[in-house]
Amino acid sequence: MLKRIASFLRPALVLLAVFVGFGFAIIAYQAVRTLQQLTVVEAERDLWQRPDDVIRALNLRQGSKVVDLGCGSGYFALKLSRVVNPGGTVFAVDIRRLPLRFLWVRTLISRQNNIPTVLGEPDNPHVPDSTFNAVLIANTYHELDNPGAILNQVRQSLLSGGRLVIVDPVQTERGEVSLSPVENQLQKHGFEIVSRESNFLNQPGRGLWWMIIARKP
Repeated sequence: MLKRIASFLRPALVLLAVFVGFGFAIIAYQAVRTLQQLTVVEAERDLWQRPDDVIRALNLRQGSKVVDLGCGSGYFALKLSRVVNPGGTVFAVDIRRLPLRFLWVRTLISRQNNIPTVLGEPDNPHVPDSTFNAVLIANTYHELDNPGAILNQVRQSLLSGGRLVIVDPVQTERGEVSLSPVENQLQKHGFEIVSRESNFLNQPGRGLWWMIIARKP
């Protein structure tokens, strides 16, 4: 009886193993394709995003600690990693698990081991207080449901004199986000305005982005 059961189960298990292996192969293929597409998209983004100017605004140096809030799959986090090394850290925060997983894979591939990924919440980025030299919020401010709560926690996370740089498009899927209300919010939550550019860049097909640089007194 046991031999009959074993003879029945053996081909079934082999077939199951084949299906599982095939499934993993499809997932791996899709992951590789996504990584390749990210490389292409980010190379195009380099042409209009002005990443060097954004990073320069953060006033970083080797050994600095910086937060990339709303990091996505790591466009800025990977660039920041090279700026603050050796000795620096980039806290890559997002509320979505999948982009963080892709960023984790990318850090392994590029051997950039100074980018801890942090799963945040809409009202809580889960970053420690009085730790960071700078915080970057790029293409994310317009997605914040409660910007005041986030700004309070960002301010607490910064060291005295630490910078907050926000870069965002004027036209978003949630409507228009102009610079003046953001500036007012920053001042309301204890930041000093260092500089502001209402026409920081022009993204093809999307239009103007603004940039504001603030600091914690």
